[in-house]
Amino acid sequence: MSGAKIGRMGPRARIRNFSDGSTGRLEHQRAVLADPFYYLENFQSALSLLERRYGDLLSSEELQFIGQFAELPRPSRALLVRMIMRNGALFRLSRLRYPEIGDTAEAAAPLIGAGWLEHPRLDVRQLHRLLTKEELVRCLRLPKALCRLDKSTLLQALVEHHLESRPFEEWCKDTRDRVYRPIVKSLAERLRLMFFGNFHQGWSEFVLAELGIYRYETVRLQSAPFRRRGHIEALQQLHQCHRDLEEGAGPVEVMTAMPPPIADCEWLEDIRQRLLFQIACVCEKRRDDAPAALAMLLTCRHRGARARAIRLMERLGQWQAARDLCCVARESPESESERQRLRRVLPRLNRKLGIVGDGTGEPPAVATFEVSLEPPQSDRRIELTVRDLLARREAASSSVHYVENGLINSLFGLLFWDAIFAPIPGAFFHDFQSGPADLESDRFLERRRNQFAQRFADLESGDYRSTIRRRFVAKAGIQSPFVAWGLLTRRLLELALRCFPASHLRLYFDWIARDVVDNRAGFPDLIQFWPDQARYRMVEVKGPGDRLQDNQRRLFEFCARHDMPVFVCQVRIASQYALRLPP
Repeated sequence: MSGAKIGRMGPRARIRNFSDGSTGRLEHQRAVLADPFYYLENFQSALSLLERRYGDLLSSEELQFIGQFAELPRPSRALLVRMIMRNGALFRLSRLRYPEIGDTAEAAAPLIGAGWLEHPRLDVRQLHRLLTKEELVRCLRLPKALCRLDKSTLLQALVEHHLESRPFEEWCKDTRDRVYRPIVKSLAERLRLMFFGNFHQGWSEFVLAELGIYRYETVRLQSAPFRRRGHIEALQQLHQCHRDLEEGAGPVEVMTAMPPPIADCEWLEDIRQRLLFQIACVCEKRRDDAPAALAMLLTCRHRGARARAIRLMERLGQWQAARDLCCVARESPESESERQRLRRVLPRLNRKLGIVGDGTGEPPAVATFEVSLEPPQSDRRIELTVRDLLARREAASSSVHYVENGLINSLFGLLFWDAIFAPIPGAFFHDFQSGPADLESDRFLERRRNQFAQRFADLESGDYRSTIRRRFVAKAGIQSPFVAWGLLTRRLLELALRCFPASHLRLYFDWIARDVVDNRAGFPDLIQFWPDQARYRMVEVKGPGDRLQDNQRRLFEFCARHDMPVFVCQVRIASQYALRLPP
């Protein structure tokens, strides 16, 4: 399952997006507003898909809900969907005002009759959340001494004097307002998980797509993420465990509630392993229980678990065990990140154990030059100041652009678009994915090796330029885990295609493809092009006291090994501008 967080399907946030993706936004908005029940139509479409796809896996409760929902009056269905899509479990009648629904109480009656909506008993804490301070004072007829308290302090006093739960109309006898609780909200949450196959996406995806805020690639072959009922139940368990952990539940309690290993569903097991890793981190940080965390990490195969286990072993004084695990990892590192960590920790462990002659080798030096700047007069980003300085120095022959991770990743995303969105079983579950479900798994490249090989061949033949140009037009604005549409102008694209040698693009693209989790970040801030000479250089700007991050250092060392023009610009604060460029 892709993404930095559990169940993440589309890594929108990993590459900085320089655009709001609002192509066609106004036209789509008019189309949506023309049908005020658009949200209801979207919900019903999701129910229809679930029934078609999982008819034999759905429980009797789920099937009954889908069938009974279709028979309710449209205002009642719309009201229920409104409450399902809103946050919270309790809703005041006076706050449920929708012109297309009309009389809310009348629309609620069939839902109450179906047993899907109730008038709950409320304790004073729930009442406090629902009412304003003025309403609390009036409904509870509070004495003047309490009226002077702010609302949060008032709650403490109310809890001491009101221990019982009551219906809303008993708390507030002089109001015609009522409170509803949709009993089926947990069932609807289950259906949401089944539809999206992840934890982070919600019903708003339909609306965002219709508004044109997000546009998604159409993948002709979608997979049913669940092949048996146990898969559905496992995802629900994992979602609840993830939520409990975020809300402060103890690691042991969460571990007990987790499903057993899911051998017949790779992406679900990936989610389970990621959650196991998070539990271990909580155990170490929040509970300060390094031995328990270590035991979990040693059974976890989520990326980073082995490196964290080595660090914990060192912290616990288990130096020989840590070194043994380092040696195993060195034979088959899971990533460049792990290789880098091993290069640091192994010499340290060797010193503690008195072992000599087992060096890891020195990495290549990173090319550096300095820029001296006047003390800044504003909070303008230092990268932009250096960009403008470099541009002024060679204004006639070069152009300088602030691109960070956006440019190389965008070129990668356009060239390998067909590989990224290949209709591979288990990669695409629904119409709202900005990338495949296995994007950040260790299987991503291997499962698409043929597609990647074809596009790498384009770099050898020179066809890559026409492929990238064609997709720049055909795929404009469609969500991608790599392409920063707001950054990639036609001019910048043409400069890149002219000035980047195909051999260098191949190296950059191979770097990204081998580990899309870590290697699509860390690219330098600036790109400088000399179009007449068809050459370039990339520049990472570092202010006083700043230094390369780990992922940046890995990339820069990779570039240095291949003689690629990547530099660090170290900024010094001086009395006047001075620029010392590399030869």
